[in-house]
Amino acid sequence: MTPTPYRIRPFASADAPGAAEAHRAGRPHLVTTPEVVAWQAALPHYHLLVAERAGQVVGTARFGPVTESTTPHQGFLNVSVLPEHRGAGIGTALLTAAEQRLAALGTRDVHGWADDTPGALGFAAARGYRRGRPGRFSGLDLTAPLPPLPPTPPGVELRTAADFLDDPYPIYLVDIDGTRAEPGDLVLDDQPYEGWLAEIWQRPDQDHTLTAVVLADGEPVAFSAAQTDGRRTYWSAFTATRYTHRGRGLAKLAKAHALHRAKARGLTAAYTQNDEGNAPMLAINDWFGYRACAAEWKHTKALGE
Repeated sequence: MTPTPYRIRPFASADAPGAAEAHRAGRPHLVTTPEVVAWQAALPHYHLLVAERAGQVVGTARFGPVTESTTPHQGFLNVSVLPEHRGAGIGTALLTAAEQRLAALGTRDVHGWADDTPGALGFAAARGYRRGRPGRFSGLDLTAPLPPLPPTPPGVELRTAADFLDDPYPIYLVDIDGTRAEPGDLVLDDQPYEGWLAEIWQRPDQDHTLTAVVLADGEPVAFSAAQTDGRRTYWSAFTATRYTHRGRGLAKLAKAHALHRAKARGLTAAYTQNDEGNAPMLAINDWFGYRACAAEWKHTKALGE
């Protein structure tokens, strides 16, 4: 029987549901919605190709330049294909097309993630990608009791990101400070405020009313950012503390309040991802009762090799 042909083409707005499904297939721990896919595709630096087969979106390639680092010529690239359509060359075609476009943009080094499965790791290795750091996905059942809220230290106040809608710059300062301390293969140290507003603060799944912000002496010093699918699932996008206030349990305090708010909202499942070298955050997650549910590996490739 002749295999059903496919074609690789740019994303169109009508592709958002299929692209989201291709991204999430086999990954129930991811919080990805059609609205977010369409929003990302409209960002200036974000590129999205889809694989279409028999009128259905069966795979995507998401790629572009890394905008958060002063290291030049860095790019990101991630490919997903629906499980039932793998083995037909679709992933290779998406990857090749995306690499060609990245090279045209001046990218020299490509960074991406591969699931911790033999198929995904073998696919990456066979195409010249070198395995780097591991990342851990963890899940938490929000229908079960949460640990009680830690005590709030003197001089500390809990608010939400919704209190900073008029001026989120103080939240940006905490975010950038925390990002610089994140372990990883690439130093992320230079995201301008306008870029942060467009790519993080204004994400359609960013829930400012669930995002907990810790203030010390009236200034934000820690937060735990929340994203949701609008139905049942909570994603802990980033928990950070300014370097001047680390070691005081403020990240744990922020995440505790965010999780309690999510549970009170009626959300039933919480997920997060952490670098395996981020021992402090993994210990906090263990305290809340998160359990490892999946893993992935960072991969890099020098274009032209």
